[in-house]
Amino acid sequence: MVNGLSLYSIFCTPSWCPKRFTHIHISSHSHTSGRLPATATYVYMFTFIHFFKNSNVTQSSPNIVLWLMFNFYVFQFEGKTSFGMSVFNLSNAIMGSGILGLSYAMSNTGIVLFLILLTCIACLSCYSVHLLLRSAGIVGIRAYEQLGLRAFGHPGKILAAVIITLHNIGAMSSYLFIVKYELPLVIQAFLGQTTSSDDWFMNGNYLIIIVTVCVILPLAMMKHLGYLGYTSGFSLSCMVFFLSSVIYKRFNIACPPELFGNYSVSTPMPEDTCTAKYFTINQETAYTIPILAFAFVCHPEVLPIYTELSNPTKKRMQNIGNVSILGMFIMYFFTATFGYLTFYGESELLHTYSKVDPLDKLILCVRLAVLVAVTLTVPVVLFPIRRALQQLLFPGRPFHWFRHVAIAVCLLFAVNLLVILVPNIRDIFGITGATTAPSLIFILPGLFYIRIVPTDQEPMNSRPKIQAACFTALGFIFMTMSLTFIGIDWMSGGNRNIGGH
Repeated sequence: MVNGLSLYSIFCTPSWCPKRFTHIHISSHSHTSGRLPATATYVYMFTFIHFFKNSNVTQSSPNIVLWLMFNFYVFQFEGKTSFGMSVFNLSNAIMGSGILGLSYAMSNTGIVLFLILLTCIACLSCYSVHLLLRSAGIVGIRAYEQLGLRAFGHPGKILAAVIITLHNIGAMSSYLFIVKYELPLVIQAFLGQTTSSDDWFMNGNYLIIIVTVCVILPLAMMKHLGYLGYTSGFSLSCMVFFLSSVIYKRFNIACPPELFGNYSVSTPMPEDTCTAKYFTINQETAYTIPILAFAFVCHPEVLPIYTELSNPTKKRMQNIGNVSILGMFIMYFFTATFGYLTFYGESELLHTYSKVDPLDKLILCVRLAVLVAVTLTVPVVLFPIRRALQQLLFPGRPFHWFRHVAIAVCLLFAVNLLVILVPNIRDIFGITGATTAPSLIFILPGLFYIRIVPTDQEPMNSRPKIQAACFTALGFIFMTMSLTFIGIDWMSGGNRNIGGH
């Protein structure tokens, strides 16, 4: 017969339980998280009433009563998101604006080396998700910040929350920068104009405010991240249209020499300019590796998606991560390959297409689809920031609509202000991306795993712990490489963006 104490041991997490119960080991019960079925709900209610009716625990430990009531409330509203919607949300979180420059990255590595690097990084991202889920399963926690608290105390919680906030604000700002500079050009093309005008609807600052208020803010006010599965699916369909158009244009555009620089009779264009290279190593190759390493950043969203997953298990969430990363791997590779085989090295696909034909209707629709995709990604990226701020500022508080909406409004206001007032914050985002991205992918998951998994289960000299330590060291290597390349760019007057999403 189920009793109140056993139910308490199932639902209680060490970061929230009264101290006298923090010794309870709950990893064997991690599969019970999520929305309770109706039968379990009735059993829970009956046991709850029976247990407290026949004991004096309400006088001696009122915190236990509050915790059980809070758990009952929370579990009734979690675990509604399907497998497919979770895949859409995680895939949308993975796919960043950097997909537009992957063909340029391939030109600096060659097709074969690019495929090898992309495969290795996709596998490392799957392993990183495994470390997060394993750590969360051990302690029954599904919040990045709470993992930091469990691993390193309050400083770890603050560090995790700050890293998530900085990284996702950078990602949100990069998406709104695309809207700011691309949407006026799309409107201009729709109007058949070849030059910009001073009309208000051609001003990017006004446009991002309109897009934020009319599209992003209503989606950001959704109570659960799972509700954004539909918009994430539509966002992904826009990028599939983008990929289809890239493949189509590959067979309709001949290699245009005029796009490859100012060549003349005295300095003719090399004969192999329009020839695909399969394995290339040059001075730009080293810059490509960190860019690819951060192509699968989605780790702030993994645990929130896991929290809202129906029938949640570690294996089910790992499958969601694997499917999402595999889908983005395929999209990245085909976009890079066909974009590279079209222009053989130009840095940004959409601008290069515009050089060929500024009023091409298909490319115009593609640019609009990309704008829709990045706009619908912003609310997904905002959820982990809001959760991190709630963990820092309002720990243990139940859901409240005013706080939920107010944080979203303040975040969007701050990001819009950045995008409007600061003309060029690419360098700032480059530094934050070069430090936060490897922390989220490599360093923190590895450290959490080493600190949280008990040594009686896995000693420090065990193979999983050694792998996690090597994984963490790899993150520090990527961080050092990225910061070094950014410093070299500053000294040489370059303008690469390494470490962003």
